Amino acid sequence: MQWIALLSTVVGAVIALGSAMLLDRKRWQRERLDREIQMRRSLYGDYLACLSEARHTCGNVARDPDMDLPTRRTTAREAFGPCIGLRYQMTITAPARVVEASEKAFRRLRDLRDRVMEGVLATEPVYVEGRLGYDTALAELRAGMREDLAAGSL
Repeated sequence: MQWIALLSTVVGAVIALGSAMLLDRKRWQRERLDREIQMRRSLYGDYLACLSEARHTCGNVARDPDMDLPTRRTTAREAFGPCIGLRYQMTITAPARVVEASEKAFRRLRDLRDRVMEGVLATEPVYVEGRLGYDTALAELRAGMREDLAAGSL
């Protein structure tokens, strides 16, 4: 009888230890997922804000017909610069479908910036077409980001 009591105590301890370890593992996984989602949410917000700021600056430059070409080039180039670092962060952090959409939006904005640097004004058809292309790519990017963040929180 003493062996049975000792054996049942050991089995109970093993079961308790195993369940505690399993619960800790599940909690760790959930916390890790929460941290990853929060990190992506922050990166996505920073990237969208940076793209928005660059687009806004390019739009202001394109609406100023009196700005000389060297100033136009410098202003547009400097506005776009911060987006490059965040672009690379996106490529190593986001899932492939979001990276693809972010690359598309980045390229459309870069194309728009290049037109502005060439002296194209906001009223010209090439600018309007570039702006619409960027807006479409940006909408796809935002949709992909929302989808990714919602999928991660399930």
